[in-house]
Amino acid sequence: MADHLLRLDTISKVYNPGEPSQTEVLHGIDLTLDEGEFVAIMGPSGSGKSTLLNIIGLLDRPTGGKLFIGGQDTGLLDDAALTRLRGKSIGFVFQYHHLISAFTALENVMLPMVVDRGFPDAQCEMRARHLIDRVGLGKVAGHLATNMSGGQQQRIALARALVMTPQILLADEPTGNLDTQSADDVFALMREVNAKSRTCFIIVTHNMQMAERCDRIIEVVDGQIRHA
Repeated sequence: MADHLLRLDTISKVYNPGEPSQTEVLHGIDLTLDEGEFVAIMGPSGSGKSTLLNIIGLLDRPTGGKLFIGGQDTGLLDDAALTRLRGKSIGFVFQYHHLISAFTALENVMLPMVVDRGFPDAQCEMRARHLIDRVGLGKVAGHLATNMSGGQQQRIALARALVMTPQILLADEPTGNLDTQSADDVFALMREVNAKSRTCFIIVTHNMQMAERCDRIIEVVDGQIRHA
């Protein structure tokens, strides 16, 4: 049987271990996700959602347990290998778009490929333009990020997150700063990408209406999965 795309085995996270300020944030998290899943992670503030997302995104290492991506035990990888895996397998969309204001939409979307290859080329530009067209913003590809609306900026951020064809896309409150219509547009776009590309989406949100439109809800309470 093929391994799951993502598997967490008894993941724990302790900050400041052995010190008076020691804090255990995650307690024995078990979770599996497969290609094409579209899930929401919910829970109260301080429940461990962001820590869990950082560990899945290889931005932080767990204190205990194992994290597998595509069958690869990430605990066996050094920092350089983790960086390569993250760059090729995981995309990120945050509440704030984090676009570079001095860059055009096209340059922002090309950036991950340029970092990976060390230089821009025609293939990078073609791939970036394709994704900008896909998010419906081909006409503003040459516009600076600062000259775009919040909804447009978040769509460009989504295109940038997809440019390396990640297997997993992590979205942390991706529509939190948007008006209702723009939020609906961005969510619909994520669902479309998920259906067509089979990218696994993991969305942290406090918005129950959005969560209920996902395939399943993973509830995190006090550093444990209450419901998945």
